[in-house]
Amino acid sequence: MKRTTGQDRSKTRLWRPATKAIRGGTWRSEMGETSEAMFLTSGYSYDNAGTAAARFMGEDDGMTYSRLQNPTVQMLEERIALMEGAEACRTQASGMSAMTTALLCQLSAGDHMVSARAAFGSCRWLGDSLLPRFGIDVTVVDARDTKAWEEAIRPNTKVFFFETPANPTMDVADLAAIAEIAKAHGITTVVDNAFCTPVLQRPLEYGIDVVAYSATKMMDGQGRVLAGAVCGTEEFINDKLLPFQRNTGPNLSPFNAWVVMHGLETLDLRAKRQSENALKMGQFIEGRVKRVLHPWLDSHPQKDLAQKQMDACGPIFAFEVEGGREKAHALLDALELVDISNNIGDARSLMCHPASTTHHNMGPEGREAMGISEGMLRFNVGLEDIDDLIEDIDQALNRAGL
Repeated sequence: MKRTTGQDRSKTRLWRPATKAIRGGTWRSEMGETSEAMFLTSGYSYDNAGTAAARFMGEDDGMTYSRLQNPTVQMLEERIALMEGAEACRTQASGMSAMTTALLCQLSAGDHMVSARAAFGSCRWLGDSLLPRFGIDVTVVDARDTKAWEEAIRPNTKVFFFETPANPTMDVADLAAIAEIAKAHGITTVVDNAFCTPVLQRPLEYGIDVVAYSATKMMDGQGRVLAGAVCGTEEFINDKLLPFQRNTGPNLSPFNAWVVMHGLETLDLRAKRQSENALKMGQFIEGRVKRVLHPWLDSHPQKDLAQKQMDACGPIFAFEVEGGREKAHALLDALELVDISNNIGDARSLMCHPASTTHHNMGPEGREAMGISEGMLRFNVGLEDIDDLIEDIDQALNRAGL
């Protein structure tokens, strides 16, 4: 591959997904390095004053300051955009900085947003607590009820915001139907796709406008760094998101970008194997517990929709045990191989109790409204041998008296 081939869209857009994940966005310096270089610099120098002026005027494509551009970060952004099928991408310091940037860059006082009821706790906090402080009204709906989105629209509605599958209830929203409603009313759709990544689900193909990520999760996949990303059209990224990001500074560090970029090289392999393991685990657990919330099992009421939108089930699902928090904690404490952790997307198997961790700030009434019970556990199934994982869950269920 030539030095600049990875950033030549006339060539890279023709590549297949696995190739994009390994080669996309790569730019090589004059040294010809095979592994992407890490540019740990805050600023850049210029050969003359005219070059500096031209760059700040946007007449020269060179770098000016690492809050605006960085070669390593730019390579990651191009790679994610290619994988997503997006015109452009900008990365952020964390998943929540990506969500916040994607919303605040386009919302102002007096605007209205419709948001999904079931969501990651911090995403709900944005709509429940942060946006109203700035005069932005938010209506919460059941994302599974397509009519509810249309019924919630007001003359000042600017954004639909949701995730699918939802964290941790695994609610599945109809991407195409919601996007159609939004487009008919001039509303921008923003979807958190962290549970799937573009390897398993590509919301833009269903008409969604903006896709946001916690790249901390499956894109890195090994629990090493924090990162976020927002994908969309060049107009949205350059005219709306970039001015907000440039002047507020939630930018990603070059080191973290380098780590995530190398995580993407194995994302396809990891996501598919973890999906296989998660399906086998869901099938094993079902019948042993009160309820399993898994989009690929026949017991999930939206299985057909999930299989239509997703290429595989993903590594994450939830289940409920009898006995509430006491029994849920007992099961966690009995685990020997699986880690107790609130992260997801990791190559290691992780389990947590949402009511006492990721969603504890929602309060009992808020969690009840979202469908999060005291007996619910969220399971990120990793890359370990599935038989070892099943043996660990089996013994933990037995020791917990389940």
